[in-house]
Amino acid sequence: MTNSNKEIRKTSSKFVRIRCPSCNHEQVIFGKASTPVKCLSCKKVLAKCSSGKVKVRAKVLEVLQ
Repeated sequence: MTNSNKEIRKTSSKFVRIRCPSCNHEQVIFGKASTPVKCLSCKKVLAKCSSGKVKVRAKVLEVLQ
């Protein structure tokens, strides 16, 4: 099978490393999550889904590619 027949799609989806404002726990979340994202340590909601992308309610430390 050759690659000439396959189409390679580039995605605009990214992962984001964030820090919880309550307990300073850092975690990586998906930039287009379909469910609310909670802190793994204190269970505070860090991001809510909104029309395909998340609205982050925490400090964004880094956008991972």
